[in-house]
Amino acid sequence: MKYVLITPARNEAAFIEKTLTSMLVQTLPPLRWVIVDDGSLDETSAIVEEYRSKADWIELLKRPRRKERSFAGKVGAFNAGLERVQNLDFEVIGNLDADLSFDSEYLEFLIRKFESDPRLGVAGTPFVQDGYDSASDSFEGESHVAGGCQLFRRQCFVDVGGYQPNPAGGIDWVAVTTARMKGWKTRSFADKRFHHYRSLGTAEKKGLHALFSYGEKDYYLGGSPVWEMFRVLYRATKRPFLVGALALFAGYCWAAIRRVQRPVSGELMRFHRREQMQKLRAIVRTVLRREKVDSFRVATEQ
Repeated sequence: MKYVLITPARNEAAFIEKTLTSMLVQTLPPLRWVIVDDGSLDETSAIVEEYRSKADWIELLKRPRRKERSFAGKVGAFNAGLERVQNLDFEVIGNLDADLSFDSEYLEFLIRKFESDPRLGVAGTPFVQDGYDSASDSFEGESHVAGGCQLFRRQCFVDVGGYQPNPAGGIDWVAVTTARMKGWKTRSFADKRFHHYRSLGTAEKKGLHALFSYGEKDYYLGGSPVWEMFRVLYRATKRPFLVGALALFAGYCWAAIRRVQRPVSGELMRFHRREQMQKLRAIVRTVLRREKVDSFRVATEQ
């Protein structure tokens, strides 16, 4: 299957060379990779220019400078890249962040997943960063595909209406969740990982500030209060333990108090909450089953 990639990049000089070197060794390169320099103030474009001569499928598109980084701006940059590939004959389109690295068979691995399952709409893998592994340390599950590298079957991308320019974020989550609501399969395949370099949270927020923003986004995207309480309890088991959990909870509550306008439809929010409740029931069943097994083992060993 032929595929294309689009990479919105803004001030990524510190990391983009890692992504470029990873792409050059791919066993199955893309038909086209459009890197959109979204008004960078650093050497992002210069670094990309150095690599363009090494692969004729790399294209650099420069956009005018703008005052600040934003999620809506990222969608604008992605759509600018999308225009450059619309007339190409491809079956899979991917969003690839400019601060990643991965092994040489990474993209071929994902394309083969699309070839083997015609109902697979969105595919990706977990990621690792500074000891964090999204497969084991996240509360999302395998149906969530991390935004750093999301590959869409072209028809699925059309069905979900592409990425929506929500200023507060969640653009990747909305697209993947809408795909499931439309009947497509979405899957994060744990056989591989990509390495993420920029700090988790938002691109310009760190630590407790990022956790507070995560809580706000959970409300903003229509998450259930019951789910959020479980997520807060789970977060309390991770550093910085209680303080981090309180920051997450405070963000959700602050957004709820302000009644932040949600960008998701009522239909998508209901679908999202049903999925959350299904996940919670599955988690509870797994925990209870594990406790029964542990109790049985203790009893038989006495």
